[in-house]
Amino acid sequence: ADAKAAAPKPGAPPSAPAPSGVVPMSGLQKAVVKNMEWSLSVPTFQTSRSICTDKLDALYAQLKPKGVTVTALLAKAAAIALKQVPIMNAKYVPDAIEHPPAINVAVAVAMPDGGLITPTLASADEADLYSLSRSWADLVKRAREKALKPAEYSSGTFTLSNLGMMGVSSFGAILPPNTGAIMAIAASTPTVVQLPSGMIGVQKRMEVTVTADHRHIYGADSAAFLKAFAEVLEGDIDVLLKA
Repeated sequence: ADAKAAAPKPGAPPSAPAPSGVVPMSGLQKAVVKNMEWSLSVPTFQTSRSICTDKLDALYAQLKPKGVTVTALLAKAAAIALKQVPIMNAKYVPDAIEHPPAINVAVAVAMPDGGLITPTLASADEADLYSLSRSWADLVKRAREKALKPAEYSSGTFTLSNLGMMGVSSFGAILPPNTGAIMAIAASTPTVVQLPSGMIGVQKRMEVTVTADHRHIYGADSAAFLKAFAEVLEGDIDVLLKA
């Protein structure tokens, strides 16, 4: 019998034409430019730490079916560390240091039409993972719709920038205005390490890098914050389940 001809495979969708010429920036993109130029006037420094995420991954797998997000887990862990090292939640003002009344963790979100926005999880140290996850889903949805109120994207006291989901192995973030520090979170990847037993093993590890305002935050402060953050994720991670 004659072999049947194979059905033609659908072709790839046509790609969008490449931009050409001068393209005016959106209002949000212009705001990002202004913020980035502000950062050039601030003396900043960076500190990094490699953190094992095996316990974080296990907890996320347990809580994901209940609606808990990675963003909520990271924001909660950062808020706990900020409570232990409050100078990282403070900002410099002329000849003084301003300590805000709450720990509001902002998270950078890229907008589809260009620019960045930082929806804020207010009082992240006091909220539980479930409410943080619900709040984050709502904030991102309304950010995409350009329906956030100014207080919902301009009240952050500390910022997270997570490019780990894009496979980025390491990066440093630029400090946003009116804050003292921002933490860049890279991808978690299998890494060969020497275990406490002395044996060689494999752990999932991610690199996090803090960019801080050196006018009021010093290297020891940033190191203490990274240590506290690592202890939450590598130690008794069930502390994240407490409001």
